[in-house]
Amino acid sequence: MLTSICGINWGDEGKGKMVDYLSADYDIVCRYQGGNNAGHTVINERGKFILNLMPSGILRENVVNVLGMGMVIDIKHLCEEMARLEEKGVKITPENLKISDRAVITMPYHVLLDCLEEDRLAGKKFGSTRRGIAPVYADRAMKKCFRMGELLDLKRLYAKVKEIAEWKNLTVVGGYGHAPITAEELVSYFETYGRPLVKFITDTGLYLNEAAKAGKKIMFEAQLGALRDIDYGILPYTSSSLTIAAYAPIGAGVPNLKLDRSIGIMKAYSTCVGEGPFVAEYFGEQAEQLRKAGGEYGAATGRPRRVGPFDTVASSYGIRCQGADEVVLTKLDILSDYDEIEVCTAYELDDKIIHDFPYPDALDRCKPVYTKLKGWNCDITSCRKKEELPKEALDYIKFIEDACACKISYVAVGAERDAVIKM
Repeated sequence: MLTSICGINWGDEGKGKMVDYLSADYDIVCRYQGGNNAGHTVINERGKFILNLMPSGILRENVVNVLGMGMVIDIKHLCEEMARLEEKGVKITPENLKISDRAVITMPYHVLLDCLEEDRLAGKKFGSTRRGIAPVYADRAMKKCFRMGELLDLKRLYAKVKEIAEWKNLTVVGGYGHAPITAEELVSYFETYGRPLVKFITDTGLYLNEAAKAGKKIMFEAQLGALRDIDYGILPYTSSSLTIAAYAPIGAGVPNLKLDRSIGIMKAYSTCVGEGPFVAEYFGEQAEQLRKAGGEYGAATGRPRRVGPFDTVASSYGIRCQGADEVVLTKLDILSDYDEIEVCTAYELDDKIIHDFPYPDALDRCKPVYTKLKGWNCDITSCRKKEELPKEALDYIKFIEDACACKISYVAVGAERDAVIKM
């Protein structure tokens, strides 16, 4: 069984919680794209965890966790994240963590270049997390990068460092007028943060293939959502990787395998971190009320998230992009204090009502069309069965299910691991 857990919208949908919840039935959890530019927040009996690079399955002792070849790995951040987990009693060994030898290393100069470019863009910035993601993926495409497998032969790696430093300084110094990076700095970086990771580096593609042959259940964990995909998202306000489920086997290192199940995750309302078009956005007091109720601040950056009502136009598109067989609706409890709940069910574009998500350049001209539903105005955080939910909450779920034409299989009503209702 190969299952993908993927985001339907702009990211921050609650994928980490659902991976943590569903991973009880899986043997392996694998991240297949992205880096430390987003965070998955998980709350369980062991405490609260914010994971940036580590798969959410790391919080289950019997699950093997894989960082796939499609990822870009900031080795300093990874070492620090592992240390924080171990301080909280999470055991990390080569038996439960395997890092692809083909994954690319995010270097300090990638972070530097990301920051320099955002500063240069000023008011036209893309809303980068300043974690170096776009520069490192660009270098991967140019075949001028370092991969995790190179840490297994440091002598050969260090012979390459000077050449890369000279090439990078053409941009760092010549383009931005910044102080040059040095080969010595890069060597020190590898010595400090690369050496501790060597024992975890392996051919994860081979490992996953053998696991699949043995009948192991594998879950692929995505970062961000469909609207942040570099090809299918709201370019240029996207990530620099492929966030869609179809890429999961490729980014994991097993392009020969096919998914059996794609589970999409979406919130009961809309949130968006960073820049770019967001048609159904709330502003002012209306936004602040929803933001505070949902604790909507970025797990990786701490930035306040932009918020709005559930958007069936964007979500239907995301479900199609992700090939979702079913979806999970998270944070339904956040809407419990509303007497009336708005849902964006169409866009008005150039005096026409549309229900299909348009080309990104047209989004700035779109206005939301709302449908209002009756709220339930009561606490649902203790509900654990469908029958325990108030009628109005069930009506809201059914409305979204019908509008998006996809089965809602789970509903989350709280942050805790067990605060999930199977529908």
